[in-house]
Amino acid sequence: MQSSNKPSPSLPPMFERYRFDVANTLHRSISDLHLKEIPDLLKYHLGWVDRDGNVSQTAFSQGKALRPTLCMFACDALAGDITQAVLGAAALELIHNFSLIHDDIQDQDIERRHQSTVWSIWGIPKALVAGDAMQVVGDLTALMSMEKGVPVNVVLKVSEILTESYLEMIEGQCLDLRFETRTDISSEDYLGMVARKTGALLRSSVHIGSLIATDDEHITQAFSEFGNHIGRAFQIRDDYLGIWGDASETGKSNDNDIRRRKKSFPVVYGFEHASGIAKKELISIYNEEINEEEDVAKVMAILEDVGAPQYSAEITEKSAELALSAISGLDLPDWVDQEIGDLVNFLVNRQY
Repeated sequence: MQSSNKPSPSLPPMFERYRFDVANTLHRSISDLHLKEIPDLLKYHLGWVDRDGNVSQTAFSQGKALRPTLCMFACDALAGDITQAVLGAAALELIHNFSLIHDDIQDQDIERRHQSTVWSIWGIPKALVAGDAMQVVGDLTALMSMEKGVPVNVVLKVSEILTESYLEMIEGQCLDLRFETRTDISSEDYLGMVARKTGALLRSSVHIGSLIATDDEHITQAFSEFGNHIGRAFQIRDDYLGIWGDASETGKSNDNDIRRRKKSFPVVYGFEHASGIAKKELISIYNEEINEEEDVAKVMAILEDVGAPQYSAEITEKSAELALSAISGLDLPDWVDQEIGDLVNFLVNRQY
């Protein structure tokens, strides 16, 4: 299960299996908004239409829908009724995308998923409002699960898990922004931030799906722990691709993280393990605006010298092993075990 720049594994079958139901639910959630302009911005961000409102002819800008897929899969894996999980799954995708709209503003990113970001087209004020609207629609969508026959007490628990997870996500984003001005972050500091920013929503995805399927707390906690570890694996792989990935695959420039002085995991590891002239040079570069190709090349050389690519891959693989261990004691059907293995392999070795 080695993480490298070999060809990306295919998306596991689960991504296609639930895509139609999730997409239909998302469309209904956005279409129910009785507003004039905001739904158009949300549909654009989700990749359904172009900036002129024309239906998109490509799926490149629509993302993987990882969180709703995990939610639906967790419910399905435990023999639950997936029609009862679809609104919770859609809510997770809406909450995730509200965070992306805001993240793009904070990071000043002008491209996401092979298309211009919302704020870069319509401006920051409208993008902020669009993100806020997406969050509200996500909250409402989760509560609508009662219409699918989910007991009220479970719906309220789902809403609680979702809200707590995106509060953690917001806290993690604040920490991430704070880290951009510091050069004394440890790997443990970074991994703690990742557990909030990325891990919380991924953890809640499988937790919510399993909770809708069963009231067995041992099982739901095992799935939650699984989600926590795959969240770390997903983010560290993202960080690797943010520096050494292929821009044609990722949809973002592979030097953007360095130019913004983003303290991704490989960079944090570099600060911890570089020494002498290399460390001084790294600190000097990160204390200034990074505009020159030469500075980007120096940073990448230092990271490679201290083994940051290899250690990032090691952490990704270790997180994947812990994820599999978290659910290894559960009596799951063979098809579930197979697809979990495919999922973990994809997250560790993906190129986008």
